[in-house]
Amino acid sequence: MKPQYLVLAIAFVAPASAGAQEQRTPVSQCQAIAQNTPKATFASFSGAAPLTPAVSEGEDVKLTFLGHSTFEIETPGGIVIATDYNGWYRPATLPDVVTMNKAHTSHFTLTPDPGIKHVLHGWSDVPGEKADIDLVIGDAYIRNVPTDIRFSYGLGGSQENGNSIFIFEIAGLCIGHLGHLHYELTDAHYIEIGRLDVVMVPVDGGLTMGADSMSRVIKRLRSSLILPMHRRGPPVEAFVSMFGKDFDVANAPDDSITVSMRTLPKKPLIYVMKGLQ
Repeated sequence: MKPQYLVLAIAFVAPASAGAQEQRTPVSQCQAIAQNTPKATFASFSGAAPLTPAVSEGEDVKLTFLGHSTFEIETPGGIVIATDYNGWYRPATLPDVVTMNKAHTSHFTLTPDPGIKHVLHGWSDVPGEKADIDLVIGDAYIRNVPTDIRFSYGLGGSQENGNSIFIFEIAGLCIGHLGHLHYELTDAHYIEIGRLDVVMVPVDGGLTMGADSMSRVIKRLRSSLILPMHRRGPPVEAFVSMFGKDFDVANAPDDSITVSMRTLPKKPLIYVMKGLQ
């Protein structure tokens, strides 16, 4: 039976100072707690209004597949975000925000264009610490959920919190980019993530996780729109074959899709962008 979810709503008390807005932690509209999760604690606090993204007049979010694991996300308010930005795959206009992961050099660059206002690393440069992203810019709220990674190139071992799942909350949508996900998610991860209406998922079949393991993650997330990415080697059909009649599959005519809360598919849809076919 599919677990029922309750929305976790937390408002933080802001200090009464000129810089109060910058000091407050934004509140996610997408996080949820499963009722049957062991030791889960429901929280509700009152106080000053939470820090939230600006409300834009539009509701459409445009996602464009640029290559490998880089998507351009354009908000209704005109904020441009590039995921797993490596400097090779670039939006037509300079992005306001770029996110990065470091499993391989194809997912980050240490020399981004200096004109990019926000460069968000999915790892911490301080040993033993987690990356902690809570950014409100325009009509977007960006946060992260750290995950462990394997060391690259057969060195063995793993690194705790070496990368991040990035979550973009825009126009009511919860959009997730799984990055270079190496291990199946735990209950704690799913709680931190909450609801994902749209998810970008690597389908390489081994460099991240095998198709069977990755499909279990996607089935648990139960997102309305699933956008495959990061295909190296096996055809995308190897990933798609893991899903049954509860999921629809479609090949996109081009490399972008515009979506809103009103236009989300009623049934989970695996939507394969043209550049990945």
